[in-house]
Parts: sequence; C-alpha cells; structure tokens
Amino acid sequence: METNNLCKIRNIYRAIAQMELQFQKKFGLNINEAMLLCLLDTKKNMLSGEIADELDLSRSNTSKVIVAMEKAGYIRRQTGKDDSRNQCFHLTKEGEKLLAGIHECDVCLPEIISKAIT
Repeated sequence: METNNLCKIRNIYRAIAQMELQFQKKFGLNINEAMLLCLLDTKKNMLSGEIADELDLSRSNTSKVIVAMEKAGYIRRQTGKDDSRNQCFHLTKEGEKLLAGIHECDVCLPEIISKAIT
C-alpha cells in the first residue's frame, strides 16, 4: 500500500472520530446508537438479531447499544405475539423527537468525508 493512501485513510479516520465526538457532545449518542434510531425509523419492530445484521455489529455490541437506548427511553421492546422469546424493538416518542433533531441538525461534514461519501 502506498504511504500516500495510508495517510489519506488516517486523515479520514481522524475526521470521522472528530465528527463522532462532536455528535456525541451535541446529542449524547455515539454513532452506533444514532444508527439504531435511523434503522428503527425505517424498519419497524425489528428483532435484535436483525438489528445486529443491519448495523453490522456483533450480537454482544448490539445488545449493549439496545440496552443503552432502552435506558435512555429512546426505544422500547415488545414481546412477540406468537413467541414470547422474540423481542421486537421500536422507537418511542422521545426517540422520534431526538431523531428529528438529528435530521434538522446543521452539522457540516468535514470536506474529506463529504468527498468520500458523494
């Protein structure tokens, strides 16, 4: 790998880390938690395994994210109607409000990230 490419990757990583820190200060969420809100906004009543697959997180990490978001009151679990072992998750009104605030946020993406995602 060329040193120049490695430096570019490092700069992107730093920009993402800085953006996540600013995001966390503003909303009190890390990126995985925010991704969970976005996911549950588009796909209702998901099982934890489905959430893990969609977010590309381990089952253990997904469980931690879910518990944190439940404790904060942004998501709620519901026992499956056909099988009580199934736990489905969905946004609460507070979660919807927070997500709306995130969507309205005027945080500017660093140029290096904007170029990478467009």
